[in-house]
Amino acid sequence: MELDTNEAILATQAALAQASQLAVQYSFSIIGALLLLFIGWWLSSLLSRWTHAGLMRVRGIDETLARFFANVVRYGALILVFVTVLGQFGVQTASIIAALGAAGLAIGLALQGTLQNIAAGIMLLVLRPFRVGEYIDTGNISGTIVEIGLFATELRTPDGLYRLAPNSILWNVPITNFSRETTRRFELKIGVGYEDDIELAQKIMRDHAEGDPRVLKTPAVATHIDQLADSAVILTMWYWTASSDFWPTSREMIKKVKKSFDENGISIPFPQVTYHGSPQMVALPERFVDTRAKEA
Repeated sequence: MELDTNEAILATQAALAQASQLAVQYSFSIIGALLLLFIGWWLSSLLSRWTHAGLMRVRGIDETLARFFANVVRYGALILVFVTVLGQFGVQTASIIAALGAAGLAIGLALQGTLQNIAAGIMLLVLRPFRVGEYIDTGNISGTIVEIGLFATELRTPDGLYRLAPNSILWNVPITNFSRETTRRFELKIGVGYEDDIELAQKIMRDHAEGDPRVLKTPAVATHIDQLADSAVILTMWYWTASSDFWPTSREMIKKVKKSFDENGISIPFPQVTYHGSPQMVALPERFVDTRAKEA
């Protein structure tokens, strides 16, 4: 009985000694892990700030893009710190890295469309085919840019509607930017009657354009006969304005030219068909007769 008691005491002392040894050993590991976490957290924040500040010094880099890359650097550094901390406790980090890689691949496949939008958003922010406040048209989507994000772009349509377009759609199509250039050319086409004074009509168009202070002097206003159509002589006028004046100038110009044509007796004919007949010809049924212009 006494022997069993001694054996129990010796086993307890051995267990306590081993526990104290493990406690000392793992206490150093825990302290080292905490130090690594603290230093890693501080370094990741510092690297993130440096990345953001460095990118903002680059001309043309968007604030959204700079923050995105700064966050990528920060979380990448934190992942490295986490793997290093696990190594402090004897965990096989190779298997963890392999697991993270497999998880990243699975997430990438699951979020393929989202990642396409992120990649397209980065390219849009780097190459800048459009900026906030500019009006664009892609054929299917048009409007004024409100905000360019990493996933989608916000637009406002001319009739005041809100539109959200995925970046992948905007990146994969041709884009017409109506606001990027500082000047724009307006082309006015008007058909006048064959019996009207063409020189007078061209002079009226030029006078209105050259008399408008919003029309640029260079390039100069130009008019020409575009074509001899079936019902009218098509006159064309070109003039240049600032992009901001394009729409109001063009609308007023059309109104002024129309009023001046009316005052000077210059007609803008409707499409018409002229029939030439003879007394020997059989009269056409009433439904085939164009009553707008007929010559018998």
